[in-house]
Amino acid sequence: MNMNPRWLPLFVLCCLPIFLPALEPADTSGYVRIQAQRGDGIYALLRRYELDKHRCNFDQFYSLNELKQNASLVQGKTYLLPIYRYTFNGRTIRSTIGVDDWDLAVTIQTYNERMYEQGLRPDDFRNDLKLWVPYHLLKCGDSDLEIEPPQPIADPDFEDSSNPSGRIFPIFGSRYAKTPKLSDRLAGRIFYIVAGHGGPDPGAIGKRSNNILCEDEYAYDVALRLCRKLIEHGATAYMIVRDENDGIRSGHHLTCDEDEIVWGGPAIPRSQKGRLFQRSDIINALYEKNRSLGFTDQTTIVIHVDSRTRKERTDLFFYYQYGQQASKDLAGRLHSVMKNKYAQYRANGQYHGTVSTRDLHMLREVSPTTVYIELANIRNASDQQRIVLETNRQALANWLYEGLVSK
Repeated sequence: MNMNPRWLPLFVLCCLPIFLPALEPADTSGYVRIQAQRGDGIYALLRRYELDKHRCNFDQFYSLNELKQNASLVQGKTYLLPIYRYTFNGRTIRSTIGVDDWDLAVTIQTYNERMYEQGLRPDDFRNDLKLWVPYHLLKCGDSDLEIEPPQPIADPDFEDSSNPSGRIFPIFGSRYAKTPKLSDRLAGRIFYIVAGHGGPDPGAIGKRSNNILCEDEYAYDVALRLCRKLIEHGATAYMIVRDENDGIRSGHHLTCDEDEIVWGGPAIPRSQKGRLFQRSDIINALYEKNRSLGFTDQTTIVIHVDSRTRKERTDLFFYYQYGQQASKDLAGRLHSVMKNKYAQYRANGQYHGTVSTRDLHMLREVSPTTVYIELANIRNASDQQRIVLETNRQALANWLYEGLVSK
């Protein structure tokens, strides 16, 4: 075959693969659209689609949907996800999106396959020709993709002591401040412990022997005891709601006050929305910081005391994050430990605690695996025994610890 040399460059250009730079869709019709489900918050939604590990995905989600950072999602409303939607050309992913990166194409393929296996997309991209490409894979570079190996970080409540062998945590109060390390069983694990309410909000109120019982005080005492137990075994544990002068307390009746603050020192806002977002924002910022250091095992425990009619008795019950298997499994383990303990120590051996999900802010908006716990009915005289007796508060902390270390 004779070919005029003048046509050779054109022939080469036509016959060789052409890879163009990845282009952002011209308008928002190029993004995946979904409807918010029951229990969805922004973190929960992006976590479900494996987008929660990259800050740029959150920024893009806010921008696409014209939302403020603390916005709530409306069940049933359609939102744009930071996932580009390309029409698959039936040949290769690289030629479809205009890149020459084999590893990137494999990552995109496996992502689409996982979304299909999990029921998050209705069909395989090779059948419906709809290829999903997460925003961060094209727009965020590699800064969030490679995490440095874990490095030790300082215990957040630790203070140096003149005693070289001492470990002093003033948050636990003078009696319990010295907290020896008993083991490294939880080394490398991060816990965020949140006692409900606090500051201007005492939570549920009960009465016992003419004394007022404030939910936030009893939830806080159990939370402190749990936090100390975790630190004893090598964990890093953050008390998110804090009272710098209460510490772990003895006695039946814990004095109600309003001087609680949050991690870092800010006062607790009066508005409920402000209080909740303050806590979730703190946890999510700490989560990102610790994740960047390589800590992948991070857990949030939220502790409350319920309020029902005086005649209604309740056992500890647990709420997990909607659609999050890790949260459901953890709630199940905590429940199982409680059931076994009650079989040993309750006269009739019966335990009626439950595990379920619920649409609560601290389950929707918090990035780590989270479980929400109700300790008792603060208005029922029998349930009050569970929180007013110091030995019972310590037992609750011990048993919760057992549930957290069991896997």
